Amino acid sequence: MDPQDTAPDSWEQEDDVEAQAVDAEPQSSFAGLNVNAPEFVPTFLLGGPSVNPVSDAVENGETDAGAEETWEEKVKPDEEEPGGGCLAESGGPELDEGQEELEEEEELPTPKPPPAKPDAPKKEHVNVVFIGHVDAGKSTIGGQIMYLTGMVEKRTLEKYEKEAKEKNRETWYLSWALDTNQEERDKGKTVEVGRAYFETEKKHFTILDAPGHKSFVPNMIGGASQADLAVLVISGRKGEFETGFEKGGQTREHAMLAKTAGVKHLIVLINKMDDPTVNWSLERYEECKEKLVPFLKKVGFNPKKDIHFMPCSGLTGANLKEPCELCPWYTGLPFIPHLDSLPNFNRSVDGPVRLPIVDKYKDMGTVILGKLESGCICKAQQLVMMPNRHTVEVLSLLSDDIETDDAMPGENLKLRLKGIEEEEILPGFILCNAENLCHTGRTFDAQIVIIEHKSIICPGYNAVLHIHTCIEEVQITALICLVDKKSGEKSKTRPRFVKQDQVCIARLRAAGTICLETFKDFPQMGRFTLRDEGKTIAIGKVLKLVPEKD
Repeated sequence: MDPQDTAPDSWEQEDDVEAQAVDAEPQSSFAGLNVNAPEFVPTFLLGGPSVNPVSDAVENGETDAGAEETWEEKVKPDEEEPGGGCLAESGGPELDEGQEELEEEEELPTPKPPPAKPDAPKKEHVNVVFIGHVDAGKSTIGGQIMYLTGMVEKRTLEKYEKEAKEKNRETWYLSWALDTNQEERDKGKTVEVGRAYFETEKKHFTILDAPGHKSFVPNMIGGASQADLAVLVISGRKGEFETGFEKGGQTREHAMLAKTAGVKHLIVLINKMDDPTVNWSLERYEECKEKLVPFLKKVGFNPKKDIHFMPCSGLTGANLKEPCELCPWYTGLPFIPHLDSLPNFNRSVDGPVRLPIVDKYKDMGTVILGKLESGCICKAQQLVMMPNRHTVEVLSLLSDDIETDDAMPGENLKLRLKGIEEEEILPGFILCNAENLCHTGRTFDAQIVIIEHKSIICPGYNAVLHIHTCIEEVQITALICLVDKKSGEKSKTRPRFVKQDQVCIARLRAAGTICLETFKDFPQMGRFTLRDEGKTIAIGKVLKLVPEKD
């Protein structure tokens, strides 16, 4: 369990100090605890119940001591393995030590920040989105990774496995670590974008588990817009790969949306290699690869630099963390070490503050969620919420659920704000610093590529625009010119219509005011997709913002 060693190390040391202190003077510490209960002190120290009310207190004392003991056991699992408490329940104490400690770290919010603090600036935050067709195994791989990195306890998984068996769904139990609500578990389909964290030696990862079903593509776009890295999960099982990839399958659409959302690096995991129809065969792996490469190339990924293929099995966990013996022909790194070895992303630390809002809710004030795209945010900073120009103050900052005082680009943040009501915020709004506000507007010129549309598109065509985390209805008001795909030349005359596979420059007008930037100035906020009738019709980039005529 090498990757796990780093975190628990400091954890152990902290606890040993604590434990010694408790061992050294239990009496004094208990006396300190029970200052307000005078009749309680004698019973505990003398250990003899004398009167009725006091015996009541003894019971209390016993429970107190019991609680203290289990804490001791949890702190030092190596000493008191056979003892009761939760170690005995889990069946295999030796195997569980690492997980127990990590789990402790998860469950107790108070001791967690100190060990995390010194590492915080060093570890780079990377958001990984899992995309692919329905039932390719995205959530299962996510659950397996969380188990392998010790973020989910073995016992929790055993509980899931038991529950899943009762529903005759025993292969789904790993995905329940990410599909948390009842509907997702009953149907075995992810709906919302699930979130989870795991750490490797060098980096801190956030898993965004996107839904694969075509009805939930808008949710998936929201997930992909926060990602730095996409993992395209492909089912290698006979028949499943084909349905995911043929027309109407989600594999194609998702790869394209990920590219549009600004994901530069794509890892293609060919999953279910342990299936009897595949049985880790190199021929099947190469066949999937051959079909995918030309398509991914067409979307805009460079097969030599941006794409990395690897076989794996989400259910058995083969080739996710350790190399797999069944698969001697794959010589590269397994999945988690590969993620760790990727080069760092360059992010603009001194750029203007840009934080597109993904979600908001009320919790002792207004809380917003989002990924900081550029700039730094610190506590008590004054920011402006665009497009409504509300001035807000940051009351507290949580980066991946750990409270911090300042945040760097690329981190997933929860901010508690002062000076704005939750009802006044919509997903797609953007937090900016007052000196450098982001652009807002309704009309803009963009270069769009028509990907899939049966008939022609003329001015007056309406579609739904997805730009960063914002979703708004738009109308194509004018087609300005066609762009030649090969030479990049623009046509002299205005086209009357555009059809599939053509590239054009068009003027679009949104139904309401939206925040956006030109692609040249700020790529994350200048690229978008157009969707209609549940299909992605076009992808594009903002070339120029047109000022409103008053």
